[in-house]
Amino acid sequence: MQRNLTTKQITKTQSAKRKGAIAVFTAVLMVPLLGMVAFSVDYGYLLKKRADLQRAADAAALAAVRDLVPDSNGNQDLTKVRATVRQYADLNISEVVDFTVLDSDIEIGRYDPMNVYDNFTILNWGTFDTVRVTLRYDTQANSPVSLFFASIFGINDSNVNATATAVLQKASILTPGVGVLPFSIPKDEWDMTDPGDIWSVYGDGRLEDDIGGTIPGNWGTCDIGSSTNSTSDMRDQILDGLRQKDLDALYADSRIPSNTEIDSTQNLYLNGDPGLSSGMKSAVEAIHGKTKLIPIYDSVAGAGSNVEFHVVGWAVCEIVDSHWGGSKNTYVQIKKSYTYDALLKPQTDLSITTEVIDGAFTSAVLVQ
Repeated sequence: MQRNLTTKQITKTQSAKRKGAIAVFTAVLMVPLLGMVAFSVDYGYLLKKRADLQRAADAAALAAVRDLVPDSNGNQDLTKVRATVRQYADLNISEVVDFTVLDSDIEIGRYDPMNVYDNFTILNWGTFDTVRVTLRYDTQANSPVSLFFASIFGINDSNVNATATAVLQKASILTPGVGVLPFSIPKDEWDMTDPGDIWSVYGDGRLEDDIGGTIPGNWGTCDIGSSTNSTSDMRDQILDGLRQKDLDALYADSRIPSNTEIDSTQNLYLNGDPGLSSGMKSAVEAIHGKTKLIPIYDSVAGAGSNVEFHVVGWAVCEIVDSHWGGSKNTYVQIKKSYTYDALLKPQTDLSITTEVIDGAFTSAVLVQ
């Protein structure tokens, strides 16, 4: 005899079948679901470890590249640069005791301005201005990063690394307060000297090299400001640097286009004066051993107190010594040098290497 099922019984039977199907379906999906959880947790952890590495690499590169500023003789201490990289890496990665940075992961050189924005290249000659740092967790150093859940699938760890590249920007703008020396030096002769070379500039206008040989051309003091600058003005400028009133005077005389700065890329005419006044003695003696920016000229017009220098650039020099004993025996010794000065504004276009202040570096910047 055939038994007829009620609607209620049929519904219960169908519900039981669905529950069984869902249970089977859930069991089938558990493996990929666990895999997704494992992936998201471990991937997030790896992202954090890489972000930590990147911050440390950025800090190390920016700190180390500042140590590339040469000394007054043009020497660069690359050992100090590498030590700074390791110091900053260790400070910023506290969870690893004695974090290791490989020698091969510290690249020091000079960036190629021809390829700075498309195929960044580090050259191994000239004055270095670039530091590239790679920090790593892998089989080469510091061990790969251990994972939490991925080991279920046979993946126990993963390599993580980060790279940062920093360069020293070249200076192009003089602002109030920057140290200047109101003398003038001929461009041809300046370009022929090497960092560390010493000149003597005499009160009677002659120039001598470090062995007493006469250098062609002449020199004089110049008015980086009012054309009526007094000895007192020059003395104050030597001690205190470029003043706002100097910029105001140059602008009022239409020698510069703005009274906020002197742009080294723009030539200008500066009035000059013959000789070296003994009234500058105390100021010059006070800056022995210090670096200053000196105007470089390519031509001169007029004579005596009516002379004008055509200034085509600025360069860094160190005031080595001075002697005061009459026009023929009064001299100031200067050395072609380098400086790092926060008062100088950078030439932000890294592809430009001309029309910048010779020997002057300014703020460091990350490029990669």
